[in-house]
Amino acid sequence: MKTKKRLALLAVCLLVVALLLLLLGNEQLARTAHLALLGRSADMDVSCYERPAGEHSFPRFDPAEERVRLAGGRNIFFHETSCFAGEGDDGAGAGAEAEAEAELNCRQACAVESAARLNPGMSVNLLFLSAAGPSNRTAGLVDQLLRYGNVRVMRLLVAEYLRDTPLERWFAEGRVLRTSYWPRSHMSDVLRYLTLWKFGGIYLDLDVVVTRSLEDLSNFAGAEDWMDVAAGVIGLAANGLGRRVADACLRDLMRNFRGNLWGNNGPGVITRTLQKFCAVEHAKDMTTERCSGFQVFPPSAFYPIFYKEWRRYFTMIDSNETMQMIEEARAIHVWNKLSASEVVRVGSEVPYALLAQKHCPRIYNSCGPYF
Repeated sequence: MKTKKRLALLAVCLLVVALLLLLLGNEQLARTAHLALLGRSADMDVSCYERPAGEHSFPRFDPAEERVRLAGGRNIFFHETSCFAGEGDDGAGAGAEAEAEAELNCRQACAVESAARLNPGMSVNLLFLSAAGPSNRTAGLVDQLLRYGNVRVMRLLVAEYLRDTPLERWFAEGRVLRTSYWPRSHMSDVLRYLTLWKFGGIYLDLDVVVTRSLEDLSNFAGAEDWMDVAAGVIGLAANGLGRRVADACLRDLMRNFRGNLWGNNGPGVITRTLQKFCAVEHAKDMTTERCSGFQVFPPSAFYPIFYKEWRRYFTMIDSNETMQMIEEARAIHVWNKLSASEVVRVGSEVPYALLAQKHCPRIYNSCGPYF
């Protein structure tokens, strides 16, 4: 009961802070507080990270073996850092671990299919941290994804993945899992930079739909607005410029990690790193010339719809205008923290449904009445 009261009090405090920041005009900090409030309650249990895999869990991702297969850097990575019902200790009881089932929803599966379909020359890797096997529905979606020869779905062991990396000792100190208010989200932040450091390639959030090939890109990120760089789409080569940026990102992550600041360890890392690397403050000034060849795309490339206007993806109002806004994008980010509960009927003509029907057709047509 004490824990629940503390969580409730924290939620109230975060809401008050968000409202105060909005009144004061600090939109960026207000947005961070608002998103943090949305994700806080469901983001705490990470007990599955070190559990042994169950009999029907995903195949194990062995970093040593994968280093050879992924050495070329032509890789795309997605991470699912959730623990699922039955994996925790709170009242689960004996045998709960066997009952836990890993879940991948249709929108997440769409992200993976769109990446695989439009980038056939790249290895697309979906890595789960959960030790559970997939539910029947998830197994069906995974089967659809595995029909693409460049897709693999595997289970990542945290301690093994961190071994012999610059983050191993730092992570073992417990700052992420023991001090973070949002450990699942912050683990996702850690993994995106560590994965690009280990293998090179492109990291994508699971609420991204790829709409054009990314195969010609290397060493890039996208601005969310003209002030900040976002962390939902990042590409770093395995050596040279990409490796230097990856090294700098890991150093920044260890130096500036804050468990009580939701966005500090994701977009904060790449923004601060590029501010130093390019010797400018704002994303709009991060030209390839200033950044030694690193490319920061404008918001129209990956975030054509600003987070405040996320509903554009889910409504017929001004839908033609919305489709024109995203016509030249290489990918679109649908702001899942805000839009997850928005219902989309299969066959609808809202922009998100049209994009899914075109770019992830196998998943879209396997989801039943709702996407």
